[in-house]
Amino acid sequence: MEEGHVQVIRIGHRSARDVRMTTHVCLVARAFGADSAVICGEPANDVVESVRKVAENWGGRFAARYEPSWKKAVLEAKKRGEAIAHLTMYGEPVEEKMGEIRKRGKVTVVVGAELVPGEMYGLADYNISVTTQPHSEVAALAVFLDRYFGGKELGAEFKGARLRIVPSAKGKRVEETNIKG
Repeated sequence: MEEGHVQVIRIGHRSARDVRMTTHVCLVARAFGADSAVICGEPANDVVESVRKVAENWGGRFAARYEPSWKKAVLEAKKRGEAIAHLTMYGEPVEEKMGEIRKRGKVTVVVGAELVPGEMYGLADYNISVTTQPHSEVAALAVFLDRYFGGKELGAEFKGARLRIVPSAKGKRVEETNIKG
C-alpha cells in the first residue's frame, strides 16, 4: 500500500459541535491508510485520546495530535515538501488530479469543519472536489484516500492489533489476537 506519507489536517474543530465528526475524520483517515491526523481549532484532547485507544486496540501506527493553528500545521507540512490537497466541493475533480498528487509522494489532506478560511484555498497546492454537491467531509476523505491508495487500503493489516474482526456473512465476530502492546 506504500504510496507515501499521508497526513490529514482537520481545520476549524469546535469542541461543542464537532467531536463526533472530527473523531470520524480521524477514524476514516486511519482505516483508509493515512499515517496521522492533526486537529486544529478548539482543544480536542478527547478526540486525540479516543483515536489513541482505537490504534492501541486495533493496531497500526496512526497518531493524532492537537494544534491550535491550522495555518501553522499547513505551513509545517509545506516546509516538509508535502503536497497540500484541500478537499472542497469547489475544487478540481479528484480523478483529474490524483495522478499528479500521487507522484508527489507525500501529501497532507485538509478537511474543514466550519467555514474554511479563504486563505486555505491559496495555500493549497490542490483544491480537490470529489463531487460538486454538498456532502460530508468524512465521505470526501474516504473517497480521496481510496483513490490515492487505489483500493489497496481496504485489505491492509494493522500490525500490533489486540482485536480484529473476522469477516462473517451474518453477525459480528471479534477476536483477541493475544498481542500485548
